[in-house]
Amino acid sequence: GACVIAAASSSEKLEVARNAGADELINYSETSLKDEVKRLTQGNGADVIYDPVGGDLFDQAIRTIAWNGRLLVVGFASGRIPELPINLALLKGASVVGVFWGSFAQRQSQDNAANFTQLFAWFEEGKLKPLV
Repeated sequence: GACVIAAASSSEKLEVARNAGADELINYSETSLKDEVKRLTQGNGADVIYDPVGGDLFDQAIRTIAWNGRLLVVGFASGRIPELPINLALLKGASVVGVFWGSFAQRQSQDNAANFTQLFAWFEEGKLKPLV
């Protein structure tokens, strides 16, 4: 299985991540995101990076990506849309994937419906427990 490393700016947010099942926690207000990810992955870097924040965190996160890793760009909560140093994608053989649910739902409506069917099935089975 995957080792989930959660990163957040406060202990409170990290506690939510721990309760949701994160294996490792990084408070990037207190330590270097890049250094901690490298340490926790024995220098290999992260295979998948889920980034809803953008900004300065993106700049650090992209430098932690593993060989053949995937960067999922989900949003820009920081308010700053970062620029990707494309040489990093080349040197790491990395993929950058935009994840925009609105377009996906519109362009691939059948796949979207199938995804929701699966999500609701997991919810009914108790495998998915949304935090409200």
